[in-house]
Amino acid sequence: MSKTLAIPLADAFQNHGLTKSPLLNPRTRLLCAVLSGLFLTASFPQGNLPWMAWIALVPLLSSLENLTAFQRFGLGLTTGLVHYLTLVYWILVALGHYGGLGLFPSLIPLFVLCFYLALYPAVFSLVHGYIRTGRFPIIMAALFWVSLEYVRGHFITGFPWCLMGHSQYEQLPLIQMAELFGAYGMSFLILLVNGAVHRVLFVRETPSRVWVYMERTAVVLAVSGCLIYGNHRLAEIKAEKAGAKAVRAVIVQANVDQSLKWDASYQRETIAAYERLTRASRAFEPQLIVWPETSVPFFFQRSGEYAPRILTLARESGAWLLFGSPAYERTSEVTRYFNRAYLAPPDGQALQFYDKVHLLPFGEYVPLKKVLFFVERLVPAAGDFSRGRHHDPLTFDPPLGILICYEAIFPEPSGLLARKGARLLINITNDAWFGMTGAPHQHLCMSVFRAVETRTPLIRAANTGISAFIDPTGKIMKKSPLFTESVLKSRIRIPGTPLPFYARHGDVFALFSLCLSLGFLGCFSWRRWIARP
Repeated sequence: MSKTLAIPLADAFQNHGLTKSPLLNPRTRLLCAVLSGLFLTASFPQGNLPWMAWIALVPLLSSLENLTAFQRFGLGLTTGLVHYLTLVYWILVALGHYGGLGLFPSLIPLFVLCFYLALYPAVFSLVHGYIRTGRFPIIMAALFWVSLEYVRGHFITGFPWCLMGHSQYEQLPLIQMAELFGAYGMSFLILLVNGAVHRVLFVRETPSRVWVYMERTAVVLAVSGCLIYGNHRLAEIKAEKAGAKAVRAVIVQANVDQSLKWDASYQRETIAAYERLTRASRAFEPQLIVWPETSVPFFFQRSGEYAPRILTLARESGAWLLFGSPAYERTSEVTRYFNRAYLAPPDGQALQFYDKVHLLPFGEYVPLKKVLFFVERLVPAAGDFSRGRHHDPLTFDPPLGILICYEAIFPEPSGLLARKGARLLINITNDAWFGMTGAPHQHLCMSVFRAVETRTPLIRAANTGISAFIDPTGKIMKKSPLFTESVLKSRIRIPGTPLPFYARHGDVFALFSLCLSLGFLGCFSWRRWIARP
């Protein structure tokens, strides 16, 4: 950079109470952006380095100084692309292997999705250049990041996969704040620390800026308060669980090969495996037995051979049996298909069922089908699935809130079910599509937050794993390995904890962040407009 350009830049920094950090060359800036992308991925499963999330954005933030808006956008886009290509690479397995597209055709949807997701850190980097020179830049940057996560979770059909806060799913004292602010609150806290570390290491503040030290003090207090609150709530919930009613529950993971799952000639072996594993749990005297999503890989409602065997198994076990199966409904005009969960009582009475409401785009239906007429679904079932009409708990003691596969990554369905009276959440899923990748581990880490947000225990039954029991604090009590036959047993305590703030009111904090962010952008744009010559 020329000397004539560097001097005005230094003067501009001094005018804002900042001292210019050492100028980085383009290669170093690019390396910083790449490092941030890798650090972000490493903080999630299977990287299993959650502490890295707290400093992951520091390299990117240090590379953004003294750049044009376009350059900042480009570096943020680089970070996003590196992060998401290394995080959701499992799309190649889902589409290429099990979807039958092949490796190279699968690269196209992978890059399209990752480019879209990378736009969010790109926009963050772009706006950060304006935030950093104002009051309380650390707090404003964290609010803006949360706003972008909220938009990502709701735009079109939403894709809140691995928000920043989800990386801390095993840090129980920290994630208790999710009962107030959801995973967005955890993301906010992580961004505060990233921003504070960056300012301390790379930006020298002038002593006259008292509000700078006030902001740093606020960051320390926020982290400390979160830990104090979390430990207090863990102790309270432990005491509540001690005298709570217990439900004896069993998860059956039959490990059915995805390539054989929908083969009609393999149905006998599939049902036989579930029967064998279910009967193996008889000594435990379960009250509830859970099979995974589409564990019955045919239309249960018209199966004359296997349906009676499944109902007989429920009577023999003396337990309520929850299982997944495709279903259909015919009218005079059309046949509609559903991804359904059935609940069979042990006394032979009528079955209850829930039809999945939040469907997986390109997996269970094709959005904009008239435009994307050439796109095929990934799920080999009888036809495109339709949305279920209601999301209500199923009658049991306690009432059951069902989340089928993809629904567990969204906080809204579990919150709705909790408000309607569900006191035990059940997520049935089929993660066999992902093979031995990080996706099943990532899917599990998001499910942990559903338990904390609603203070409701959660049962997760997966065809090939990872199946798990999760208590209301988010602690994973038991879990199965991937691609093995497993029978998990647990006595689940159902505490009478009142519904927490987040379950009752939803994303108040995230919406507040979005409003503040939009207000900031509006004011900034207005000042720029009136300052034009």
